[in-house]
Amino acid sequence: MAEKFQEIVFTGSVRAAQEHYYGKSQSVAGAPERDALTEEEIAFIQSRDSFYMATVSETGWPYVQHRGGKPGFLRVLSPTSLAFADYKGNRQLLSTGNLAANDRVALFLMDYPQRARLKILGHAKIEDAREHPELVTQLAEPDARRLVERFFVIEVVSYDWNCSQHITPRYTMAEVEAAVAPLKQRIAELEAKLKS
Repeated sequence: MAEKFQEIVFTGSVRAAQEHYYGKSQSVAGAPERDALTEEEIAFIQSRDSFYMATVSETGWPYVQHRGGKPGFLRVLSPTSLAFADYKGNRQLLSTGNLAANDRVALFLMDYPQRARLKILGHAKIEDAREHPELVTQLAEPDARRLVERFFVIEVVSYDWNCSQHITPRYTMAEVEAAVAPLKQRIAELEAKLKS
């Protein structure tokens, strides 16, 4: 766990719970201002085709939103900065509104087949696509550029990798098709032999 992540999440009440259940607590002092992503995190982010994003409403309730796209749609601008295009949708703008009042954001990125997950904490700002046409070109897929309404730009504060325990492997259709392709090929070969 990165030091800044520990400093943020191991609050007094969390340490009290740790002491209650385990007889000791974890804390960190002197953490850096932020933990920059390493090449491992960057490669993981660039390979994801979806993630979950949590914001906090003005009433104090968490709100979790799923985001998806082609692998790499969550762009790594630098080791401390991420961004993604936001498209026309259901017009509720819950995440956008929440971030206007509280810029804290948590991202949860999953790799189900490899049973890996990465959590990212940061501060997000929203940029209007009409005011930043250069971001439309940089961050949106060519076939979807006309649908972009805004961009989320996230300044990474820290991150943490979770253990793989209890992650159920799940596979996309593309992953299943790739795994089954050799079997289909072999079946076709055997059927051809049977016919001859």
